[in-house]
Amino acid sequence: MTTSAAAAPWGEQLKAADLRVTRPRLAVLEVLDATPHITADEVTERVRARLGAVSTQAVYDTLNTLTRRGVLRRFEPAGSAMRFETAAGDNHHHLVCRRCGSVTDVACAVGTVPCAVPAETAGFVVDEAEVTYWGTCAPCASTAAS
Repeated sequence: MTTSAAAAPWGEQLKAADLRVTRPRLAVLEVLDATPHITADEVTERVRARLGAVSTQAVYDTLNTLTRRGVLRRFEPAGSAMRFETAAGDNHHHLVCRRCGSVTDVACAVGTVPCAVPAETAGFVVDEAEVTYWGTCAPCASTAAS
């Protein structure tokens, strides 16, 4: 459910978030657009492959800044490192394989935000619900069946 680089000019999105357009920020966005649901270490590895020398701290700072500004979305499936994806502006959730850890986007069954509100909100104004579905992906299921 990510957007392609052609459909999402990253420089414009950075400016709209009141951020400077820098090579590391663009590289992080391009990496996550091409390969969503990866960890910060995987982002760092791929950004280095594109730019050469870039510090781990610079990539982590970029991930945190872009997440705070709503350009990226961070999620952390139980028992897994936090993962990142570009914020597509849709209301999707994730399927996570219990065996291999693969993550797949799935559209929200309700379609509106928030898709789930607790019976008692304790005064909170709920604006988002994060749903993670757990199961076994098709490749792992077929391996287990063999």
